[in-house]
Amino acid sequence: NATTRRNNSGTVTGVVGVGQDISELKEVVAESKRVAEDLVRLIETANAPIFGIDTKGKVTEWNATAARLLGFSKEQTIGKDLVKTFITEEFQQSVNEVFSSALMGKDTANFEIALFTKSGERKEVLINATTRRGPNSEITGVIGVGQDIT
Repeated sequence: NATTRRNNSGTVTGVVGVGQDISELKEVVAESKRVAEDLVRLIETANAPIFGIDTKGKVTEWNATAARLLGFSKEQTIGKDLVKTFITEEFQQSVNEVFSSALMGKDTANFEIALFTKSGERKEVLINATTRRGPNSEITGVIGVGQDIT
């Protein structure tokens, strides 16, 4: 920050400056960015199907394994209602209950669901549903990590 220094008559006589060393802050920001990039790479390249939904049930994450398993690209799934679009009718109610619980902060492990592939084939997947939180710990959605058990 800098401001002018004036004498009694209002004439500028100099500048007063205040500085702050932000080297450590820059290092922390760079490390946070690196960790975030590592996590994105981990999710994208995991050997398990991973998907995310927002609080309205719309797909926000869809990794490469989910795309290979079900035949829908990430671009084809983002913004779609996960349950209505990709879950077989017989599992829709129970999956909605699991997601509702996760949206209230209760994780669910080893929950079996059936998903539709792009070609209409049924895939059995064992899912762990975990609450997703934002920077202020507010619930922002659910992350599901699965295992194909077809």
